[in-house]
Amino acid sequence: MTGVAGPVAVVLDALGGDPASARVVRAPGRVNLIGDHTDYTGGFCLPVAIDRECLVAVRGADAPGVSARSLDIDGAVAWSGRPPAPAAVEPAWARFVAAAAALAPGTGAELVVSSSVPPGAGLASSAALATALVLALCPQPTGHGLAARARDVEVRATGVPVGLMDQLASVFGEVGAALLIDCRATTVDPVPLPAGLALAAVHSGLPRTLADSAYADRRAACEAAAHRLGLESLRDATADQVADDPPARHVVSENARVLQAVAALRAGDTTRLGALLAASQASLRDDFGVSTPELDLLVEALLEEGAIGARLTGAGFGGCVVALCRVEEQSPVLRRAVDRYRRRTGLPARAWPVRAAAGAGPVSP
Repeated sequence: MTGVAGPVAVVLDALGGDPASARVVRAPGRVNLIGDHTDYTGGFCLPVAIDRECLVAVRGADAPGVSARSLDIDGAVAWSGRPPAPAAVEPAWARFVAAAAALAPGTGAELVVSSSVPPGAGLASSAALATALVLALCPQPTGHGLAARARDVEVRATGVPVGLMDQLASVFGEVGAALLIDCRATTVDPVPLPAGLALAAVHSGLPRTLADSAYADRRAACEAAAHRLGLESLRDATADQVADDPPARHVVSENARVLQAVAALRAGDTTRLGALLAASQASLRDDFGVSTPELDLLVEALLEEGAIGARLTGAGFGGCVVALCRVEEQSPVLRRAVDRYRRRTGLPARAWPVRAAAGAGPVSP
């Protein structure tokens, strides 16, 4: 239960018919405090499920087939029998519907989708959509099974070989906590956030699309580096082994920073946490090459205006940075930083304060 009766009422009303015959499910997006491009190398990451989420209202149908529409994006889809291949479906968001429906043979359903996770922002809007659709069409999987199936949906829908971080964060989110994820063991350990720490996602004004980015190239480079070293993955590499390989060096150093950030959070050492975020941003920029001049300027503006720490969040190439502030200072820091960034770039930056939220599940009207 999430207390989002307003949005729930909207999707139920859009679905029409008797509300008692429908279900509503939700799946949150996430910010990643630290640990990017480590999930697909079996490493560590520290995401936070956030109070921006994808909602899906669903009603069963007598005959196999699916109809779906979005309240946020133009276009609707419908088919009888088996779904088409995702690549053949337009608009692009509906490819997720086709991919999820393919995992639920014989299912007949009417769907209405709405999301407050901004697309192309690096806040895992695709993972939230995939997770919510799996819950709507295939309600049996839970926990790790749900996360794995949602990742399968996203890979089928986009063709991008994403890791499992976003789906695990969406499924296992906890109020008031970050999540230490060991991506090899797929364990998820909550790490309480200090009461005085406020989180925000700040959009650079540049959209990010994984399928149009060099994400797959970076992943291939990491796999090649592990192969050269005779290792299963870069999780097993030492700093000395990757000292002359910048992308691999980022992964190894980032794994260490994640564990140090967990220790800093548990000790309430926000100064140390801010320094680790700064080191992560420098590594993503200089070693892994996924930052942009605009993301660098946005991080700089936030720090100059008093943020405890800031770094890009997600895969990079645009989208959002995550900012940590003291609760009492968050509003003025975000306002001044966004104004400064807009003056320097002319881009429509926007800030969203976010809170750690519960993981995916059913919603009560």
